[in-house]
Amino acid sequence: MVSGPAFAAQPSSHWVASWGAAQQIPEPANELAAENWRDASIRQVLHLTLGGKQFRIRISNAYGTAPLMVEAASVALAGSDKIRALTFDGRTAVMIPAGAEYYSDAVDMALKPAADLAVSLYFKEAPARQTGHPGARATTFLAKGNRVNDLAWDDATKVTRWYALSDVEVQAPRNVGALVAIGDSITDGYGVPPDTNTRWPDVLAARLRDNNMTLGVVNAGIGGGRMLRDGLGPNLVARFERDVLGRAGVTHALVLIGVNDLGGQHRNTPDTPADRQQLLADLKLAHRQLAERARAHGICLIGATMTPYVGSDYYHPEAENEADRQELNQWIRSSGVFDAVADFDAALRDPAKPDRLKPVYDSGDHLHPSLAGYRALAETVPLAALRKQCGGAK
Repeated sequence: MVSGPAFAAQPSSHWVASWGAAQQIPEPANELAAENWRDASIRQVLHLTLGGKQFRIRISNAYGTAPLMVEAASVALAGSDKIRALTFDGRTAVMIPAGAEYYSDAVDMALKPAADLAVSLYFKEAPARQTGHPGARATTFLAKGNRVNDLAWDDATKVTRWYALSDVEVQAPRNVGALVAIGDSITDGYGVPPDTNTRWPDVLAARLRDNNMTLGVVNAGIGGGRMLRDGLGPNLVARFERDVLGRAGVTHALVLIGVNDLGGQHRNTPDTPADRQQLLADLKLAHRQLAERARAHGICLIGATMTPYVGSDYYHPEAENEADRQELNQWIRSSGVFDAVADFDAALRDPAKPDRLKPVYDSGDHLHPSLAGYRALAETVPLAALRKQCGGAK
């Protein structure tokens, strides 16, 4: 009888992302002051999508230029009176090297889908360079001293940003996967009131639960993000490895990107016909590259069409911008590059003025969707595509 590692039984469960955020270097307005790190605790509340009996946290120093020291950490279900220590190889403190991300030890604690998990971290010193996600749309609490084991932080300062947290992963059956929604401020949820969990990926996660589909949903949107060039965060092609391919249990990804690429060129550089055609060619090639990389990892890539933005005061788009958006959208629909298409353009456009958002779906800036618009995007994602498996090494 042949035996050995190649013939070992496959485990019945694996780690799957239940929550996650795209990491970036916070711009100066979104950095925490050094006093908020020095001998201080940070408590962050994370809205999960998958439940499980065991979970772990991934802490990020992805953009740090020196080791990040976490002196103590804890976790608790929001509203619970039970706090659990978070450890790393059995120790309460951990040093995370510059540019690295570390997993905590597994925590045996039952989590339900849509649970809110509070993660508290204590630091003695501020990081040399901060790593975080400014567009949290969630309240984070700051307090002096080591407060990770205190239930109440009545004297806390509040901000709506996340720092140093990359993922929450749960142990789930082998047939359970996760979707990563990757894109710009429309995916990041610009305009959503804090702590309401009404970004379109949040609404999609609720829709999946309503349809008895067990799939994690991770929001990897970055406000101001572009496909090809760095903006407020790294370009999407560069961060695809960490934000999609490197996450645990990912089976699907949806990419919605391009408004800031097209609008930025029109606003900031000579917008000649040759420049415009080159940009479109570069965007198409980048989408092809993402699809190939996803497929090689057994991940289905869903392409989303760009929503209208004529009337936006930020980019002041003209007829040429609209023509380019239409060309890219038609290519997304018909190229065959993607495993499925989510026609966000068709969902939100005004039938009477297709270059504009339908008024009920317009937040008022003619660029970002309203809450009703975000719900419409979530309803547009084809559930059949999320039941599909894609080939490749995983």
